[in-house]
Amino acid sequence: MPDATTAQRDRVLAEIFALAFVAVVASAAYKTGIILFLFPELAALSHDVMIRPRGRWARQPVRLILTPVLTAVAGILTSRHFSYGVGSILLVVAVSMAIIALLRSDIGPAFSAGVLPLALNEKSWVYPIAIFIGLVALVMLLRFRIALGFGMENHAPSADPTSIDDALEEAPHSRLGMLHMAAFVAFLASMSRYTGLRLILFPPLVVMSYEVFGHPEIPEWLRKLPHFPVVCVISAAVGIATVKLWGPTVLGVIVTVGLSMVMLRIARMHMPPVLAIGLLPYIVKGPRLWYPVAVGIGTCTLMVWFAMRARMSRLSFS
Repeated sequence: MPDATTAQRDRVLAEIFALAFVAVVASAAYKTGIILFLFPELAALSHDVMIRPRGRWARQPVRLILTPVLTAVAGILTSRHFSYGVGSILLVVAVSMAIIALLRSDIGPAFSAGVLPLALNEKSWVYPIAIFIGLVALVMLLRFRIALGFGMENHAPSADPTSIDDALEEAPHSRLGMLHMAAFVAFLASMSRYTGLRLILFPPLVVMSYEVFGHPEIPEWLRKLPHFPVVCVISAAVGIATVKLWGPTVLGVIVTVGLSMVMLRIARMHMPPVLAIGLLPYIVKGPRLWYPVAVGIGTCTLMVWFAMRARMSRLSFS
């Protein structure tokens, strides 16, 4: 086993790979004018598979591509035929859940790909095509990263069979948890519709609710609850600030994702969707200063809901 210094060096190199990938995607988005290349969850996926090249997401390269593309297609179909509302959101979440189950996939960020067209009123078929291209590029980069071999001794398949990170990314254990997720999504969709703050239910939050409610038995959630909304709000604020300061630029994307990575390390949290939160202002038309407030409302609601569920079950997480 390598020493701590070597492990830290390898992680930094992996994060540089992820950051460089997001920068290249952003550059392609701005040069082609196809801003949807900058699908926010690409930052989350690239970060996880680069630092954990044998983690659950990285071990499913075909599903890593197919799952978000298929849910994106479902999202576009829903957006083209239904307006934003509780029913349409629950429909796309249910279809996304069915796609994940049929593919036996662990790619939770696919929920974000499905919900985003409704949240942003996106109807273009360019969206799933852009996601497909981005994910194919990510899988190619992952293969290159594995071929380089640095840090792979930390990621042998049998090295840590009880890894919390892997446990959070596997299929949900709790059917009751999925009912909680549906109720939570419906509640926030209703709140966002009536307040006008549509991004109270920002797409990465659906991914987070899937992981939280799907794995309530993991005690890590209770220890991280106080940090969770803070990190998310800061990431959203950084995204808004960099867009306002430099406009939608590659530099802004690099700074936003880089700072979000730093925050996750400081908070000692493994929550890749946080990286997507900072990138949302880069694809929202006319980013608003209310976005961090909406993120705060959504994440605090999730935190309180989960804490109440834990108390009601007397911390048994059954």
